[in-house]
Amino acid sequence: MITTNPLIASTIAFVKQELKTAEGGHDWFHTERVYKNALLIATKEPVDQLIVGLAALLHDIADSKFYNGDESVGPKKARKFLLENNVDSTVIEHVTQIIEHMSFKNSFDLETSFSSKEMEVVQDADRLDAIGAIGIARCFNYGGFKNRPLYNPHIKPNLKMTKAEYKNSEAPTINHFYEKLLLLKDQMNTKTGKRLAEERHKYMESFLNQFLAEWEGKK
Repeated sequence: MITTNPLIASTIAFVKQELKTAEGGHDWFHTERVYKNALLIATKEPVDQLIVGLAALLHDIADSKFYNGDESVGPKKARKFLLENNVDSTVIEHVTQIIEHMSFKNSFDLETSFSSKEMEVVQDADRLDAIGAIGIARCFNYGGFKNRPLYNPHIKPNLKMTKAEYKNSEAPTINHFYEKLLLLKDQMNTKTGKRLAEERHKYMESFLNQFLAEWEGKK
């Protein structure tokens, strides 16, 4: 199994150390869930499981949100770690390309310069962790971390935002559901990812209906 691979074990130890003080929605446990989701999806797809595993483990090693929006830090840190562990150059290149291109914010770009089946798997795994019960918890955790209001009915979701607007948004947490989370179900790449996303999507819709009803004093 891939989990017995010494490189994977070293990567897990590295990520745990790097993320030991990370914000709760982007910590080791988030990475671990993405890793598990990616391995599950990978069993149904013709992919290189080592590349999937490494990319899943290293995908949030330096999320740009916590580095003043600098999207280069994560790929550079991942590349440095893999080079230090004497990983084959083709694997390093593939993994860093996945990390560089898989984020939701890159979907604002009309053209993408990279794609692979491995990236589709890791991207689906990461997006699954952004929706459903855990997605809701992570969304509000990050909103609290940024001291954002839960909801403001006078601030409408921006459904036509640019990449820059998305990265710099300070909107209430509920808006993020409409600007990202509810869009992810239809952006899944794999059959397994799409199947798992369906139930999580419905759970979020139910939560929002309840939340808004309570907000209006209807329930």
